[in-house]
Amino acid sequence: MKLNLVALFIFNLLINASTETHNERKPYIVYMGDLPAAGISAVNEHQNLLRTAIGDAKLAKESKVHSYKKSFSGFVARLLPHEAKRLSEEEGVVSVFPNTRRKLHTTRTWDFLGLSETLQQKNSKKESDIIVGVLDTGIWVKSPSFNDKGYGPPPAKWKGKCFTGANFTGCNNKVVGARYYHLEKEIDPRMDEPSPVDTDGHGTHTSSTASGASVKGASLYGIAQGTARGGLPSARVAVYKVCWEDGCNDMDLLAAFDDAILDGVDLISVSIGGPSRSFFDDPIAIGSFHAMKKGILTSCSAGNQGPHPGTVQNVAPWILTVAASSIDRHLVTGVKLGNGMETSGISINTFSPKKILYPLTSGARAANGSGQGYGNASACDYATLSMNKVKGKIVYCLGSGSQDYTIKELGGAGTIVTLDEPTDTAFTTLIRGAFIGAKDGSKIDHYINSTKNPQAVIYKTRAVKMAAPFVASFSARGPQVISLNILKPDISAPGIDILAAYSQLVSITGQPMDKRVAPFNIISGTSMACPHAAAASGYVKSFHPDWSPAAIKSALMTTATPMEIKAEDAELGSGSGQINPLRARHPGLIYDISLNDYVRFFCKEGYNSTSIGLLLGGKKRFNCCSFKPAQGTDGLNYPSMHTQVKNKNSRISAVFYRTVTHVGYGESVYKAIVTSAKGLSIRVVPNTLTFSKPRETMSFKVVVKVGVTKKGNHILSALLEWRDSKHSVKSPILVYRPGQS
Repeated sequence: MKLNLVALFIFNLLINASTETHNERKPYIVYMGDLPAAGISAVNEHQNLLRTAIGDAKLAKESKVHSYKKSFSGFVARLLPHEAKRLSEEEGVVSVFPNTRRKLHTTRTWDFLGLSETLQQKNSKKESDIIVGVLDTGIWVKSPSFNDKGYGPPPAKWKGKCFTGANFTGCNNKVVGARYYHLEKEIDPRMDEPSPVDTDGHGTHTSSTASGASVKGASLYGIAQGTARGGLPSARVAVYKVCWEDGCNDMDLLAAFDDAILDGVDLISVSIGGPSRSFFDDPIAIGSFHAMKKGILTSCSAGNQGPHPGTVQNVAPWILTVAASSIDRHLVTGVKLGNGMETSGISINTFSPKKILYPLTSGARAANGSGQGYGNASACDYATLSMNKVKGKIVYCLGSGSQDYTIKELGGAGTIVTLDEPTDTAFTTLIRGAFIGAKDGSKIDHYINSTKNPQAVIYKTRAVKMAAPFVASFSARGPQVISLNILKPDISAPGIDILAAYSQLVSITGQPMDKRVAPFNIISGTSMACPHAAAASGYVKSFHPDWSPAAIKSALMTTATPMEIKAEDAELGSGSGQINPLRARHPGLIYDISLNDYVRFFCKEGYNSTSIGLLLGGKKRFNCCSFKPAQGTDGLNYPSMHTQVKNKNSRISAVFYRTVTHVGYGESVYKAIVTSAKGLSIRVVPNTLTFSKPRETMSFKVVVKVGVTKKGNHILSALLEWRDSKHSVKSPILVYRPGQS
């Protein structure tokens, strides 16, 4: 009897809870598109709709929370589920959706990487002594990301300068230094500002990604809203403007390195590159080598020429070469047709629709028929379309390119573009725009050609969750062509759809016809990944100020998060994985590299004694014969292991000699665990390392052998993992030989 009473009580609770849920008014947003015609009150329309849905004028008035009536039409009201459903069926309503509570968070990257705002605040005192040098397009110091409120004076070590100029009145305690370089010729004021100011946006974006202060409520016109902050939000910034309208000159790059090293920066971020050259012919390799000698780590972008193999840039082994990877947020743009079909594309579309539906046409239907254009009207190529057929309409186009520019110029309302191939990267469109897959494109084309009045609407871009991390399709890949036995890139960092500060001297697309200017912008590229890795390096350095650049680099590489590898060639683009700053604080073991190690490496690579001597400086003549030869296949104590073989049919045998330093606490025993692909034989000697005290070093060798493998299998990979009770120290092993026919 007692059990029955309890059951009845629980049943009544459930019934009451269900009733309360359905009787509890919750806020819903009712979106109605464009403002009503002149003379019609949007507020009255909202109230009339509410009264109809609720059935009680007084309750309807009490339920309304807010009316949107300035730029578009809509309202917020506290509704019951059935009332919301009734409103969604009204002719003038575009959509009805519940108002959800969202947590304040970063633009995803640093929380996604495990570096929360709370942890950063705890480390702010150490970080405030770190100065990040950024070689780029300058800086927009007026950005809220560079507000110096609460900052004391720069660290005593700072010896840099702050140049002034057009639109740049000076630095502050956050942006402590600013220089600009244009050595080739006098700056043309019609093209560029003779000033450290950023007229491009790129430099402001990279600087704030590395060390921008925390800014709540940041977004690009409401897209990717959250708290924007750099990886080192309390650190200082020193900017070196080396890139202009006509590009980035080698001489300017070297001049910037020359100053930055002496100025007192702690690390350098360079999101600039070019075709790979001999180390001594590469200004970035040269500058970063001299920085390394002074204990300064340089982080560089790997390049955006992926997914093509052999495209990786900035490959010097003392550089931290960074690939671009994803975060767990994806930007999507919804499309709906007049027949009810819904799909989503990829773009950054800041425009909300002003109508429920727009007239829809295609490039083929809008062709001008004059024969003046030499392109393809179906692809909406320039000068192939008629303004009369495009104006006020959304235009469906084949291929990918600058269709948004063309359609905007002709007065079109938007564009839906079929991608030639899938992409993971969104670009900001000049007008309403979405890039969609070929399958959905065919359906849209069929719809346009099968109805008299085709219509569509493109919704504003929104953020959705996605699986991560993976290598960005545009991120450059190995194998590199300078040092064949050094795996590049080294590591991956977020580089897709990154929100960060932007210059307000340029539109968000950089197009003169675009009038949108914003304090934050969303960009993709290895340029965005580079400052993420630079900041992670600074984070590790703040805990280990005595560590060398190689030690910091090793800590980041051996603690990286494994990547999702779909395409085989992506293994040549991911490096050791995605940065994990928290784990890199305590890596357990590090692979350190001294200046003498690099000298032996140069000798092994075939650089002559004279060149090496000049690089090292000093009066003593240098001779490779006086140094102990570098051992093994690569001749360097690198955290990853790699070999390339030119002959696709040859058997492979490689030996890698390594020395690790124990940076944990007390005694520790590490055991080697190897995971390898079929056909790849890996032997580690010894396979156990026993350390009795911190800073102790131990050496081992890794013997790699490959027999005959299946045709087409030109990449073989393995993972060496040293484990003790607390740490996992990972080194990728990658063998590359030309594809077999």
